Amino acid sequence: MTDLRINHDTLVTLHFTLKLPNGDVVDSTLDKQPATFKVGDGSLLPGFEQAIFGLKAGDKRGFEIEPERGFGPGNPQNLQTIPRDQFDEMELEEGLLVIFRDAAGGELPGVVKTIHDQVVEVDFNHPLAGKVITFDVEIINVQAA
Repeated sequence: MTDLRINHDTLVTLHFTLKLPNGDVVDSTLDKQPATFKVGDGSLLPGFEQAIFGLKAGDKRGFEIEPERGFGPGNPQNLQTIPRDQFDEMELEEGLLVIFRDAAGGELPGVVKTIHDQVVEVDFNHPLAGKVITFDVEIINVQAA
């Protein structure tokens, strides 16, 4: 264990738990291997990285991350109206995650928001966009990158 603190040139190993305001756990490493990343490599959103700057091995903290520093506020342009007949024989229900193909052949996940007679509204925003997230961390190791 060193007293090296998290900054731009560090490799960090930590356990984390992401929770919604209602306490639902979105993701966690507590029952798995801890996560290791180099600060600034894009593994963590900038708001999450900023929250842990200055911490050292052994530190445990909880942070509230506002949407602007987390998964974004959500973009109304990412709500799309798609003809219902595009969904073939699917059992549609609100909240259903559907994987679409984008023009480049990649996957584009969307969540069914509203089902109408002729069209379906699908939200292509990140599922955590617009939400305040609680980010609990336990720093296991900090080393020079």
